[in-house]
Amino acid sequence: MGLLSKVSGLFSRKTPLSLTDTVHWREPSLSYAGERVGEDGALAMSPVWACVNLLAGNTASLPGMVYQAGPRGRVVAKDHWAYRLLHDSPNADQTSVDFWQYMTAALELRGNAIARKDMAGSRVVSLTPVNPALVSITRERSGEIRYRWSEDGAGFDLGQDEVLHIRGFCGSPLGGLSTLSYARNMMGLAQATDKAAGKTFANGVRPSGALVFKEWLKPEQREIAEKGLSDKFMRAENAGRPMVLEGGQTWQQISISPEDAQMLESRRFSVEEICRWFGVPPHMVGHTEKSTSWGTGLEQQVLGFVKFTLRPRLKRIEQAIEQQILSAADRAAGVTFEFNLEGLLRGDSTARAAFYQIMSNIGALTINEIRALENFPPVLGGDVPRMQMQNVPITQAGNTP
Repeated sequence: MGLLSKVSGLFSRKTPLSLTDTVHWREPSLSYAGERVGEDGALAMSPVWACVNLLAGNTASLPGMVYQAGPRGRVVAKDHWAYRLLHDSPNADQTSVDFWQYMTAALELRGNAIARKDMAGSRVVSLTPVNPALVSITRERSGEIRYRWSEDGAGFDLGQDEVLHIRGFCGSPLGGLSTLSYARNMMGLAQATDKAAGKTFANGVRPSGALVFKEWLKPEQREIAEKGLSDKFMRAENAGRPMVLEGGQTWQQISISPEDAQMLESRRFSVEEICRWFGVPPHMVGHTEKSTSWGTGLEQQVLGFVKFTLRPRLKRIEQAIEQQILSAADRAAGVTFEFNLEGLLRGDSTARAAFYQIMSNIGALTINEIRALENFPPVLGGDVPRMQMQNVPITQAGNTP
């Protein structure tokens, strides 16, 4: 491939180049507040960290199950080659929790989660995650999608069959939309607010006042005044320290309220805005302002988080796995991949017990199936489905069977 072909291939997205477009340029662009918003800066803000950690942690903690359809319904396919890859360890260095947490975090921040496939024949034997910020994704004239990047001194140029690509929200074949790019201005404002609050504290929480001189200062006099002030009276640990004034100086008090100094309202608003971008209820990241920490209202919000925030993300990953990891023969044989949402009930024994009771009363689960879910050994006679018999026609009420 010639040099001109390589250059044209890098920019075959057919979108205009822009110095502020992070699709083409690796450096994060400036926000309206003048802050550069990248992964490090965004994750340094506690609401972003909490939202990404919540979404990635919950997704990674769910059991990723490979199922096989059978004559009596689907069963867990522990003998299938993809089970150990997706459920236990996708590669030699990471557990499934590590792998899926990295992939989900990349999906939330960059809009793409990419992993390199290592093949043994037609089977995938290993998945190695790749930082999506390094990858250039292009569509060739043949219609094939190519993935090019350099990492640890090695260059990669892989086709779409050699890469697992999970696309984020509103994803085109070339990739999803980056939260960092679209939320750049809001996150930049939050960064600027945090920086301003930090600088205010570094200067003694508030600019306590002004030193007023009757005459213009000579350079050496200004240096003495500024150096003495910065060394002895600035920074929070020097707050309240008495000052000695001489040489015609006067002290003019300047008062700023704590709310103004800490910019509390702006910071509260930033938390709520960040939560909106990630679809996370604010109370789930510790922001309980104007809401109670207890009660059914928050319980319904948690259920809504699972239904409307977590579930679409899980479905996106599940379908990418079935399309790009499982073979056509596997899919034709009824092999599927799914995250088990019941894993979220592991910490709620009351809800879990109620679920088991209802499922056993209608004959949907046997005693041994319930015991298996709780990692208990089977019992004799526990494989027979059971049902409650109280619901009988009124004409048969009181009759002995």
